[in-house]
Amino acid sequence: MAKGFDTLPGFRDFYPESCAVRNAIFDTWRSVAQRYGFVEYDGPVLEPTGLYTRKSGAEIVNQLFCFTDKGEREVALRPELTPTLARLAAARQREYKKPLRWFSIGQFFRYEKQQKGRTREFYQFNCDILGETSPAADAELIALSIDVMRAFGFDETHFRIRLSDRRVWTDFAARAGVGEASVGDFLQIIDKLDRDKPEVSAEKLAALGIALEDVQAFIAAGDPQSESLGIVRADLAARGLERFVEIDLGIVRGLAYYTGAVFEVFDIGKGMRAVAGGGRYDKLVELIGGVDMAAAGFAMGDVVIGDLIRETPATAARLDAAVAAQSGLDLFIIVADETKRPEALRMVQELRDTGFRVASPIAPAKVGKQFQMAEEQRAHIAVVIGAEYPLVTLKNLPLRLETICRREDFDAELTRLLGGAVG
Repeated sequence: MAKGFDTLPGFRDFYPESCAVRNAIFDTWRSVAQRYGFVEYDGPVLEPTGLYTRKSGAEIVNQLFCFTDKGEREVALRPELTPTLARLAAARQREYKKPLRWFSIGQFFRYEKQQKGRTREFYQFNCDILGETSPAADAELIALSIDVMRAFGFDETHFRIRLSDRRVWTDFAARAGVGEASVGDFLQIIDKLDRDKPEVSAEKLAALGIALEDVQAFIAAGDPQSESLGIVRADLAARGLERFVEIDLGIVRGLAYYTGAVFEVFDIGKGMRAVAGGGRYDKLVELIGGVDMAAAGFAMGDVVIGDLIRETPATAARLDAAVAAQSGLDLFIIVADETKRPEALRMVQELRDTGFRVASPIAPAKVGKQFQMAEEQRAHIAVVIGAEYPLVTLKNLPLRLETICRREDFDAELTRLLGGAVG
């Protein structure tokens, strides 16, 4: 027997039950974004490798699934969407009213070490506002991220938005005498303070002429005098969302293109890495597409949020309910008399045309087996078509309620049995 093939490291199979969970997460992302007036877009999964090296430098290649295609082009599977968004926005920015409020749900690929919450293939929810310089755009994105978490069933006991501003740290670096060429290195050190050992951070900072104790004291001092952060906090307070947000100067975000406010969504108590994160990146569209356009956005991956949902009882139960509602059937048509199969098939098609989710046995089977199939597919109503047709039997399977009616009265009886919830 030939040996089978295993899933590649860091990639996932989505059997129907896993796919149903993934789709329930997507539905939540999409519904909240649309409530905020965002419109959906997408880009290619394969892009020129140079799109990513222009944004992040040549070292990004080590994290890419990249290769030379048959046209001798250097290409890569996309590791993120922001460079593509910058390219799209720059190419047709005159055709759209500003600000742009765009979101996307797509698949991404990063060749990096696997660990809890991190795979080499993942789906990501991206929300961005382009063409707006006001910090109110940052607040809008933070509010959206909060409402996404709330839509999953989380509350202020489950997560916090940690908010900072990279300009606070660039000002700190300037006062400390750090040269402009080394500011990026300094920000990388700050970004890794929680992950690196103190002696490692101290050594790196000392090379730039900065003491770790001074950095720690600055973080401990807390709330900086930042005008933009003040606007963001006042905006969120007006919405009644200030309880979800705290200032944390330790948040810097490792990506070099951020230019202002940055934030991350952290769970409380599970010890996971950031569930989502983003910030302002006012120079990226110009870098990628040559158009000066302010921008801010955030992203949330399906792996970490999926783990957090499953590890929190209240949200896991809500997700299970959403999956059950999504994957079940409205009706299962039972063919109790094979001579009546044409009538049963006609009913199946009419109900599907009306918008119901309907199935029936493809091959002849005993009635008991068909009821078992209806239960297994989580059908709400079983409809029995037998020798007595045009008399039909309707059975509400969860409630075990049963009624018999003539075919011409079927729609009214179905409505009654469903409690008015038809279609």
